[in-house]
Amino acid sequence: MNRLHTLDINQASGETADMFASIKKAVGKVPNAYLAIGSNAPAVLGQVLQTGAVLKQGELSARELEAINLSVSEASACDYCLAAHSLTGKMAGYSVEQLHELRAGGLSGDAKIDALVKFALTLVKTSGTLPAQAVESVKQAGYSDRQIVEAMLAVSAILFTNMFNRVNDTVVDFPKAP
Repeated sequence: MNRLHTLDINQASGETADMFASIKKAVGKVPNAYLAIGSNAPAVLGQVLQTGAVLKQGELSARELEAINLSVSEASACDYCLAAHSLTGKMAGYSVEQLHELRAGGLSGDAKIDALVKFALTLVKTSGTLPAQAVESVKQAGYSDRQIVEAMLAVSAILFTNMFNRVNDTVVDFPKAP
C-alpha cells in the first residue's frame, strides 16, 4: 500500500493532469509509480519522463537500457521495477531465461551486454573512484565514452525509481516478475 499521498487520477489538475494524460496515451495507463511521483512532485515526474526521453534518443539500445534496469533493480530489490522491467525487457526481446540472467548480474551469449551489466553493477555496489579496469572492460566490450555516460544516466534514473518505490511501497500494477 502506498505510503505517500497519491491522487486519484481524476483529481489531478494542471501540469500534473497533462502529464498523466500524456503517459496514459503513450502506455495505456498511468503506472502507479508515476501516479505517486506526480501526485507529490510534478516537476520530479517531468524530470523522470525527460530523462527517459533523453535515453531513448541516445546511443544505447532498448535491450541495453533494459539490461541496466533489470540488473540494478535486482541489486536494489525493488519488486515494482523488477515487475515493470521484466515486462519491458520482454518487449525489448529478452526471454524469461535471459531476464533471470540479467537479474543475476550478466548475460551469457552476449559479451557486450554482459560487460555493460557488470559495469552498471560495479557503479551501484562500490564506492569511491571506480577501478580503472571496470571502465576499461566496458570500453573493450565496444562501448564509447558517450555510451558510458548514457549508462551512468540510466543507472541513476533506475536508482531513483527503485528508491521511490522502496520508500513508497508502491502497489505493483504489472505482472509479477518471472
